Amino acid sequence: MRAQRYLLRPAARQRRSRRIATGVSERLWLFDLDNTLHDCSHAIFPRIDHGMTRAVAESLNVDIDTANQLRSKYWRRYGATVIGMVRHHGVDPHAFLRLSHDFDVRPLIRAETGLAGKLRQLPGRKVLLTNAPFHYARDVLRHLGILRHFDSMWAIEHMRLHGEFRPKPSAALLRYVLAHEGVPASRAVLVEDTLPNLRGARQVGLRTVHVYHTGTPFARRNNQRPSYVDLRVNSVSDLLLRRRPLRVV
Repeated sequence: MRAQRYLLRPAARQRRSRRIATGVSERLWLFDLDNTLHDCSHAIFPRIDHGMTRAVAESLNVDIDTANQLRSKYWRRYGATVIGMVRHHGVDPHAFLRLSHDFDVRPLIRAETGLAGKLRQLPGRKVLLTNAPFHYARDVLRHLGILRHFDSMWAIEHMRLHGEFRPKPSAALLRYVLAHEGVPASRAVLVEDTLPNLRGARQVGLRTVHVYHTGTPFARRNNQRPSYVDLRVNSVSDLLLRRRPLRVV
């Protein structure tokens, strides 16, 4: 129940205070969600695209073609459709995110087996850092059976600085997260499938792990490991076997 309580807020305040007081800082693993902890491309991404388009159409009372164009435009410009909807149309972000992700994730989830046990073997604290909505992220973790392995969750709703959404790859966001988690950048690792987010993490001083999905069109266009990526893996299992080169101090 303690982990559940911490998950209600972006940061675990009591634990952070004890680490600062003792001067002890654990290793912190910041995990992305989609296409990092589970295979979102398998069935969930199409549902999210459909849900986003429907949410735009209903929120603005426009036709599906117009809604689809706006969804794509705002995602390319801001990294999240909800940001464009808030900035340009004054839409309530919480209502929009609930509407855009209003589907049952259980029959759609696909992930590697034994994920909970593998996360347990990874030394250090685990925190979820996702540009997805909180309710969706929590449902996915719950149905993967790994919710209790995460000390805290940072979803798109928590990524507002000075009143503005600042999702990944924002360097300001990453510094804000590290400050609230009480961990210096030198003790943190971002595990993520999206290269721009990893580039932003390296600029802040984090170690970086690229979860690389071979065989996809994106992977074929990016078959060389960039200099800002410390380690390239295909799964959490692979990370367990190959984490030594990260040398988190």
